[in-house]
Amino acid sequence: MFKQIDKIAKYKAERNAVILAHNYQPDLIQDIADYVGDSFGLSQKAARLENEVIVFCGVNFMAESAKILSPDKIVLNPEINADCPMARMAGVEKLKELKARHPEAAVVTYVNSTAEVKAESDVCCTSSNAVKIVEALPQKKIIFLPDKNLADYVNKRTNKEIIYWEGFCPTHHSVTIEDIKTNKDIYPDTEILAHPECRAEVLAEADYIGSTAGILNYARESSAQSFIIGTEMGLLHRLKKENPAKDFHLLSSQLICRDMKKTSLEKVASALENLETKVEIDEKIRHKAEKALQAMLEMGD
Repeated sequence: MFKQIDKIAKYKAERNAVILAHNYQPDLIQDIADYVGDSFGLSQKAARLENEVIVFCGVNFMAESAKILSPDKIVLNPEINADCPMARMAGVEKLKELKARHPEAAVVTYVNSTAEVKAESDVCCTSSNAVKIVEALPQKKIIFLPDKNLADYVNKRTNKEIIYWEGFCPTHHSVTIEDIKTNKDIYPDTEILAHPECRAEVLAEADYIGSTAGILNYARESSAQSFIIGTEMGLLHRLKKENPAKDFHLLSSQLICRDMKKTSLEKVASALENLETKVEIDEKIRHKAEKALQAMLEMGD
């Protein structure tokens, strides 16, 4: 392990590189990263940095977002097989068909999507600003993709007509109401903090609903000493580091994203040494996808 950490430090300095790790990455990857956070926040951070090389430890669409915002930088994905099943549930051709059936609708796409799908969208959103973005649009009808659970969460908080896409995050979608009941029996009077990618019936029982950043902030600022966490297990590492005196319990043992866990120290070291695997996006697609991301920023991130 220490050999790989030394190798990473060596090549990071030589390449003028920065290492970004998503909150769901393995503990060791989070510990060696320069910045840990949510996917779009990390991409924004990378665009502001002077580093020539970005190593994005996450899943494919995250590295793509970094490349969209930093086209002149080398963006490396150390684990090219780390995919997002939900992102792959949204296809360009089906989206085009849906747009043709609803020409009056605006297309709002969650950042957990491919560059090609972003390029066919009017505006992107994150889990933390989805309601705000949808409310700010002049259109009364919204095509929202790819997550039906986040779409339902938005639908309950806006007066817009939401056309759902039938995608979902398999990890968050696996949590059931039975998991809620079990945890309430074991940890009575303990607050449940859940990600909006969870099912509606799970969110209905949560004390707080928010993005990974929102959950981190809530746990940090709360006077409570114990929490049940309804998002991918990787967030527990950061929660415990930032709040060593507090207790955190995972809502479900199924809250593990196997793709997020594919990154290793060896793969990060190899990516830096060999400058592999470089993320490349067709410039026409990149430009259109960037417009959707910038529209989000202009409407208020």
